[in-house]
Amino acid sequence: MKRIIDLITEELAEAFEQAGYDRTYAKVTLSNRPDLCEYQCNGAMAGAKAYKKAPLMIAEDVVSKLENSQCFEEVSAVKPGFINLKIKKEYVAEYLNQMLADEKMGLETAKEPQTIVVDYGGPNVAKPLHVGHLRSAIIGESIKRIARKMGHQVLGDIHLGDWGYQMGLIITELRIRKPDLPYFEEDHQGEYPEEAPFTIGELEEIYPTASSKAKEDEEYRKEALQATYLLQNGHKGYRALWNHIMNVSVADLKKNYERLNVHFDLWKGEADAQAYIPDMIEWMKKDGYAHIDEGALVIDVQEETDTKDIPPCMIQKSDGASLYGTTDLATLIQREQDYKPARIIYVADKRQDLHFLQVFRAAKKTGIVPAKTELKFLGFGTMNGKDGKPFKTREGGVMRLENLIGEIEEEMYEKIAENRTVAEEEAKETAKIVGMSAIKYGDLSNQAAKDYVFDVDRFTSFEGNTGPYILYTIVRIKSILNKYQAGGKTAEGTRMDVVCNESEKALMLEAVKYNEVMETAFEELAPHKICAFIYDLANAFNRFYHETKILAEEDERKQKSYIALLVLTKQILENCIDVLGFEAPERM
Repeated sequence: MKRIIDLITEELAEAFEQAGYDRTYAKVTLSNRPDLCEYQCNGAMAGAKAYKKAPLMIAEDVVSKLENSQCFEEVSAVKPGFINLKIKKEYVAEYLNQMLADEKMGLETAKEPQTIVVDYGGPNVAKPLHVGHLRSAIIGESIKRIARKMGHQVLGDIHLGDWGYQMGLIITELRIRKPDLPYFEEDHQGEYPEEAPFTIGELEEIYPTASSKAKEDEEYRKEALQATYLLQNGHKGYRALWNHIMNVSVADLKKNYERLNVHFDLWKGEADAQAYIPDMIEWMKKDGYAHIDEGALVIDVQEETDTKDIPPCMIQKSDGASLYGTTDLATLIQREQDYKPARIIYVADKRQDLHFLQVFRAAKKTGIVPAKTELKFLGFGTMNGKDGKPFKTREGGVMRLENLIGEIEEEMYEKIAENRTVAEEEAKETAKIVGMSAIKYGDLSNQAAKDYVFDVDRFTSFEGNTGPYILYTIVRIKSILNKYQAGGKTAEGTRMDVVCNESEKALMLEAVKYNEVMETAFEELAPHKICAFIYDLANAFNRFYHETKILAEEDERKQKSYIALLVLTKQILENCIDVLGFEAPERM
């Protein structure tokens, strides 16, 4: 289905042409004065210079051609040359009926679906997820879901930090604690144990201990570096330990991401890219893309149009060690071979902007990815506490993600319990669902690039621009529909054909924006636009609800029209929260 704004624009374009003016001036936008009109066109003012004519005269000429419009209820030319537009109630109702009949609700999905990789998450193994991982997971998951909604083939890749110095640290500390393990026997024969010699709890304690020791003890640091070297060069015992670390860590990560309703298609990491690095470095040197600069191997990525210096992309240190840039380029080789994506989107802290600029330019310059492949970096801001500093525990430490989720769920449970009419178990389950909406909506309602304050009290409120408010609205609609059907009636097959009041029309005019908002959110990688839309839609519904006797309406035709509007509003809201990564309970 065409967007309603496109249909309006087409009708206006015909009027411009009939009045003797170019169709391109018929650009329609939402009104910035909703008290005066619903849509507006400023094309007459744009055309005044070309036609050497007063904009108001052009506007009046166009308006005169719309007297018998199928679309507009009111059209007026207003000084200095605005064209104000009000749509017919019947026109909006019919458009919404078409949305209701369409399984995609009017959303025009991609005619030529692309393969898109979304790289998000990026946790280091052997370390617990903390609040710093929240934004990447929430934003990346939403971007992935929006792209799928638009009809694309999308792969979400967690891209684990699973290779490098941290592994050497863990192995070194484990060797000190459990020297008799077979992984440290130089002459070990046969298979290694299938069961890991540590739990996730032990592993999460080992890493920070080892990291602290290495900062204070140079010998310990050297041992860790040597262990890293041996691991990366195929030491059998260390590779077996690495597999244990991976299995235990990934199992824990999956559990925590599942709790956050975040799901990855690919569980690849830095280790998967290592096999591609030696050949990559060789051909880069051979073909002249990389050169030695102060002992390091680099690729120049400065361009003539740059207004500031862009440092070279370093792919090998003077001691031969690889860097993040090396791994990222090798990963692009792997992705190109395996999936040939048209687009790769990286979701990470905005402070990595320069890193990704260097990597993208190096990838294009060397031909690792074709020129047509779109490489996009979506950098996000910091999640702060009320003090404006990065979010911490009450004691000032880094908060584990599972603890934050637990706190929010507890807060929601207490609020639900205050007015509870449901059983304990249902209240707890509902608290989990609503708590997730509080976390995700609280984050996604902010523009990704901006820092924001994580305010538990505000995010868990059932009033205002919050996830719980959106869910409360959906539950309210469900309750009305259930009561309607309990009276022996059915919502199936109902249509909107009578528009009785202004609040009903206002709700309709919000609902028609669905496909446009979803398209824009995809094109701009902007989940916050979906949040803004459903907040406006929820507000419009609640105004309509308070002003309209839906279930008490005696005119059956009117009531059916109301019910059809509720069905569609519920479907739109549910579709939107689905791409935001949460769901609505049956009751609250």
